[in-house]
Amino acid sequence: MAEGLVRFLRRDLREALEAGARRTPLNPPGGTAWLSRWAWVSLIVGLALLAACGYHAGFERLNGLAAASPPWVWQWLTVLGDERVPFALSLLFSLRYPRVFWALVLAALVATAYSRGLKPLFDATRPPGVLSEDAFNLIGPGHRRGSFPSGHSVTAAVFFGVLVYYARRVEFRVLLVLLGVLAGLSRVAVGVHWPVDVAAGLLGGVLAAWVGARLAARWPVGATDASVHLAFVTLACFLTLTLTYWDGGYRDAATLLRFLGVAALISAAVGYLILPLARWVRVSARGGPAATRPRPPGPRLRPRPPG
Repeated sequence: MAEGLVRFLRRDLREALEAGARRTPLNPPGGTAWLSRWAWVSLIVGLALLAACGYHAGFERLNGLAAASPPWVWQWLTVLGDERVPFALSLLFSLRYPRVFWALVLAALVATAYSRGLKPLFDATRPPGVLSEDAFNLIGPGHRRGSFPSGHSVTAAVFFGVLVYYARRVEFRVLLVLLGVLAGLSRVAVGVHWPVDVAAGLLGGVLAAWVGARLAARWPVGATDASVHLAFVTLACFLTLTLTYWDGGYRDAATLLRFLGVAALISAAVGYLILPLARWVRVSARGGPAATRPRPPGPRLRPRPPG
């Protein structure tokens, strides 16, 4: 009985992944163009800031303007760049849109190489390591090293960039870009990054999102292979679990993170375990043990020639 259940669950997941992959086009119209524009704007803004006033350009003005808003606003926005949050959010749609989830995984690997590679190379000092405490508004932990590029900005740009790539409506794409940019700017608002760091982070994250989407189109195994997909979903669940007890130093966002963590874990449990088990019970009751036996191989169909 247990062996039949395992076979049924694997087949059920494989069929769900194949159906989900068909919902998402390999090359959605406009996706590359949107990411290209976002990347170019980030590059131009970053270079303009460097050319105008140097590496620290724009920090005092932006940080001062952000201080007029409630601290919880910037804490809620900045946790969008916490690496655990995109994984938690992806659990809400990973089964329905496995191609998008797979693109996020590949993009995250590229983005990690970009961010982790540049930080020790430049080893730039953050605002708390340069400015006195009364000279700017600091919210949350005051990190001092590893300023360039902004890792939270990279993460936010990866997540929202992949969604922008696959989104079909212009309104959704505009909203997603706006959220990504605000998440990046929140790093200046909380006082731990220079605007140039944010521009570089958004640039690298957007490029990583495009590379991840293109790799997912060329190497779709993670979108349809049940074992690969389930391995990364399990990793996402472990990371999501930490949201329920650790706020990353942003206390005003703790409740939001706990709610997101619980909601994402429940969504994963329902989609990957509870509903498949319910289907297995129905099938077993209707067809008995034969319902869980492997399906005999069907006839091979020749692919229809193009045109």
